[in-house]
Amino acid sequence: MFIIFGTKGYLYQLAILTLVCGQCGNPAAHTLRKRVTKFTLFFVPLIPISTKYQTQCTFCGAEQKVSAEQAERLQAQGAGGGHGGQPHGQQQRQPYQS
Repeated sequence: MFIIFGTKGYLYQLAILTLVCGQCGNPAAHTLRKRVTKFTLFFVPLIPISTKYQTQCTFCGAEQKVSAEQAERLQAQGAGGGHGGQPHGQQQRQPYQS
């Protein structure tokens, strides 16, 4: 009998915010992303192993890791239309394999 197991990565785009980039200094759109790695058994994703959040500047491509609390704050800021964050388009909820 064979047992097939492994991991599979999912990438979710949570929001697109207008922020000042720490790398290039330009006020540009930044994507807020959530990366989830799940344990799979017979190619069925079962248990999330790790969850990481990051922002990426659409102007220069620089990526910055953020904590879960910061990601929640940025997402709420974008959804509420607070200063510094404006959502652009619809949120992508469909995962794709990384």
